[in-house]
Amino acid sequence: MTDENNNEPQKKAVDDEVLREMEGVPEHLRDDADEAGDETPVEDALAKLKGDLETAMQDVLYARAETQNVRRRMEKDVQDARNYAATNFARDVLSVADNLARALHHVPDELRDHEKAKNFISGIEATQRELEKVFASNGITRIAAKGMPLDPNQHQAMMEVPSDEVEPGTIVQEMQAGYMIKDRLLRPAMVGVAKKPD
Repeated sequence: MTDENNNEPQKKAVDDEVLREMEGVPEHLRDDADEAGDETPVEDALAKLKGDLETAMQDVLYARAETQNVRRRMEKDVQDARNYAATNFARDVLSVADNLARALHHVPDELRDHEKAKNFISGIEATQRELEKVFASNGITRIAAKGMPLDPNQHQAMMEVPSDEVEPGTIVQEMQAGYMIKDRLLRPAMVGVAKKPD
């Protein structure tokens, strides 16, 4: 009986130490350990906490990766918005460029020699050059067409022209100029394509 009484203070000290260590352990984990009747509730609680910590760390890593992906997508969207903001406006202005080109193309040769007409034609040519300069400064470039092989990504075939002079599929006529804005198609070139004569 005296041995049991001697062990009682030691057991009480061990129990107090376990309780102190478990103070930081959540209540539900303490209850689980108590119900299980394990002799090492602290070790079980620590193992569970380590598992929870690893899961939480994995979740944080996934969240960081997702945040980085969202940031990259947003940066790309902002860059695209900057690069292609003028797309609709540029498409509308292309008809102005077309009309200027048509006007210059249809001026009769006899008017080109007339002094008053010369000044007028020079003004239209200067306007056309200025428009081309504005296009270039905004990344709008004309698509090469005549003499090139048909590229369905940039050219729209409007008709076939029988020809022995060039390979079939070669563009022999450009009805309307096509344009790119940076690396995107703004408007396809409308073209006539060579085919083998019948």
